[in-house]
Amino acid sequence: MNKSAMIEKLKDYLPEKRIKHSLNVAKAAIKISEQTGCDKEKAEIASILHDAAKYVKLADVQSYCDKYNIVLDDMEKKSTALSHSILGAYIAKYEFGVDDEEILNAIRYHTTGKPNMTPLEETIYLSDLIEEGRNYPGVDSLRELAYSGKIDEALANLLDSSIINVLKKKAVLHLRSVEARNYYVEKVKKMEKAASLERK
Repeated sequence: MNKSAMIEKLKDYLPEKRIKHSLNVAKAAIKISEQTGCDKEKAEIASILHDAAKYVKLADVQSYCDKYNIVLDDMEKKSTALSHSILGAYIAKYEFGVDDEEILNAIRYHTTGKPNMTPLEETIYLSDLIEEGRNYPGVDSLRELAYSGKIDEALANLLDSSIINVLKKKAVLHLRSVEARNYYVEKVKKMEKAASLERK
């Protein structure tokens, strides 16, 4: 299935505003892929499809799990905010014909992130939250970091703000996000330390 056909088919899954978001994510992902070095074509496809399961109701989650043999953890079972990325990877595979594991994993982890993401996973995680339609305090500085190639720093800051946002909402915080945040914060610290030693 080509990208145009995917976008057309997506109209059966998402309202127009969410499709617009997905296309904005694709634009951001193409830009960020120049910094991360990931495949632009894969970044575009992952972006278009990343929210395919966004509007699956909690009551319908189990039917998708039964249909595609999806195993969710306890946190994902209670929250469509968490489960939609997992379900989305399976929908991309079985309903849109995507069999590239790298693309499927980028969809799978676009909500929580994870430690040591691949360049494509990092690209989609960032693009989802800094695309041009997003408007929240600090988004401009995050865009500046990402588009100038400071990917690890952008991820560390974005994971911090995402976690704070989840806590403010009293929503379920997945441990994978905490692990991802700790990984990227440590990575940035090590890079800063190495740079500091080089300057001496």
